[in-house]
Amino acid sequence: MANLKSFIPFTKMHGIGNDYIYIDCLETMPENPAELSIRMSPRHTSIGSDGIILICPSKIADFKMRIFNADGSEALMCGNGSRCVGKYVYDHNLTDKTEITLETLSGVKHLYLHVNDSTGNVDEVTVDMGLPSFDCEIIGVEFPQNEMIEKSVITSTGKLNITGVSMGNPHGVIFMEQIDNLCISAIGPELENHKMWLDRANIEFAEIVDEHTIKMRVWERGSGETLACGTGACATAVAAIRTGRAKSPVTVKLLGGDLTISIEKSSGHVMMQGSATEVFTGNYFPC
Repeated sequence: MANLKSFIPFTKMHGIGNDYIYIDCLETMPENPAELSIRMSPRHTSIGSDGIILICPSKIADFKMRIFNADGSEALMCGNGSRCVGKYVYDHNLTDKTEITLETLSGVKHLYLHVNDSTGNVDEVTVDMGLPSFDCEIIGVEFPQNEMIEKSVITSTGKLNITGVSMGNPHGVIFMEQIDNLCISAIGPELENHKMWLDRANIEFAEIVDEHTIKMRVWERGSGETLACGTGACATAVAAIRTGRAKSPVTVKLLGGDLTISIEKSSGHVMMQGSATEVFTGNYFPC
């Protein structure tokens, strides 16, 4: 693997507050990206982010995305991150296509870029997130039944009903009456690392507003509470629809903004639409 020069050019971007550091790796890959993410992500002593995302060449798609959380663990998929990759490659003239494919560790995703006629840049991206799964084996959860739908889990705060969903990565969705005052930093790590998950999980706490609107907070595997999680919003929407709480389309209201989640009737695929924003660019000088 080739060395980068003495500094690493980067772009800070966010999808409704879910912020990552994006590095163009089409020609050169950084050494040890897991360690690089640990160094670049701290908010008080470095750039600050939920992790880093590498934009790489692909043999099976237009581009490839690799995601490293703030703790250095590699993620399978990031919905908000995929939207930002779509904006990056178009706005930085790496493609002129408005429909692109993106290789991830959870498969190839199709992105539809919405270009602002006034600026010529991408404002929003719709991502075909594929089919959700409630299969425990696919999710990576040890449970005596094939599906874990609103099953009671014992925690330090009592019993919580949790629904397991895979959106290419594992999610546990919990519906609650009120989430604003939830001490997520207390219960989030416990549920993320619960022994039922084979490799931890993302945990969503959801409050139904009406049949087309859900409020959600998320504790992300490897990153803690984040302002938004695209795959988590999809998992929450499909869990709400599966349990009769909601109908497609669903607006999921996260701390960082809103995502629109819909189920495509012909294929059953989950479609996610939301914004992507570039914050700043810079050069990182490794110590």
